[in-house]
Amino acid sequence: MHRAHKLALAAALALGACATAHAAAPIAGAPRAEVIHWWTSGGESAAVKTIADAYRAAGGVWVDTAVAGNEQARAVAVNRIVGGNPPAAAQFNASMQFLDIVEQGMLNNVDDIAARERWDSTLPAPIRDVIKVKGHYYAVPLNVHMPTWIWYSKAAFAKAGIAREPASMDELFAALDKLKAAGLIPLAHGGQSWQENIVFMAVLANVGGKDLYLSVFRERDPRAIASEPFKQVLVAFKRLKSYVDPGSPGRNWNDASALLVNNKAGVQIMGDWVKGEFNAARLTAGKEYGCITGFGPKAPFLIQGDAFIFPKSANADTLKAQKLLGSVMTAPATLAAFNRVKGSLPVRTDVDASTLDACTQAAMTVMKDRTRHVGNGEVYLTPDQNGALVDVLTAYWNTAMPVEKAQKNIAAALKR
Repeated sequence: MHRAHKLALAAALALGACATAHAAAPIAGAPRAEVIHWWTSGGESAAVKTIADAYRAAGGVWVDTAVAGNEQARAVAVNRIVGGNPPAAAQFNASMQFLDIVEQGMLNNVDDIAARERWDSTLPAPIRDVIKVKGHYYAVPLNVHMPTWIWYSKAAFAKAGIAREPASMDELFAALDKLKAAGLIPLAHGGQSWQENIVFMAVLANVGGKDLYLSVFRERDPRAIASEPFKQVLVAFKRLKSYVDPGSPGRNWNDASALLVNNKAGVQIMGDWVKGEFNAARLTAGKEYGCITGFGPKAPFLIQGDAFIFPKSANADTLKAQKLLGSVMTAPATLAAFNRVKGSLPVRTDVDASTLDACTQAAMTVMKDRTRHVGNGEVYLTPDQNGALVDVLTAYWNTAMPVEKAQKNIAAALKR
């Protein structure tokens, strides 16, 4: 049984405490769609509202079931589907997270949308290859997220005397040293295991490069994991721990972002969803904060995304709601509005980018080089493998575990 299924019962019991349902005023005959998602922070809530508003404008009734925490939300969705009480749609990452319920025949395919939108040729491979299973598409992707951006506060950099943004890992460490000397929090980090996984992926991509990244995640090659270059990745990863503050453990990612917003911290390594928080604080990319996709012109560009699955249902009204919701979600106007607020990249290549922020436009330029595309870890790993890896990484981050033991434990985790 996958990890999401193990969490399902506990998450379902917590649903009453962490979910909110807001239905529009009933409209006779209107397609009613209950949507489960985990977008609960200020910026995320504003982003999902753009989809809800577009669905209502198209004549539908949106029922919002927001569950705090991505693992909890996925577990609630799986539990509802397996229990015969599915929502109209549920959020997952574009990854192997929903492969189980695809293989059990519990989802409707969205091949009609895929054909209309030409996904075979327009979607980035790391997203296309996980939402397409045995020739059929089973999820509607909304965006491209790059999870390993390096964000920095321009005011904090100025206070620390950092004249230009780091262009290498060594320069990043030098900048963190200056931030510490200036009395600032060098690295704003939420001490949660999934956040440590993101920091690890960033270091592996920037220190190890594309070949080592793929050897570890896609090939799960024990020789690569035991190698000296991978050992140096882990050493650099652990070195970053020395730059976080005592309040880090258990901190939510958006609370870490708030430290940058308030210029109390210098750097955060996190996905581009943090821009939703920056937008909510009325900060401007390139003015109050800076962004780095990676070090050097060949740095891997990690790709993940948010997608919605549509569970099978015998209810004709639900099927009608799903069809309308799928069309609304893939409309260029909806995608442009959503991604502008969310801070992510549009998954469609024909979306007008002129209204998007400077960081997003820079990322879209990088995205044009498909040789730099790699998936985030969950694209290549089963939920069990990913969970085991995250457990090792957070143990290594938080204890005195020798680096050699971390290498062995990672190899064992990825053999599952």
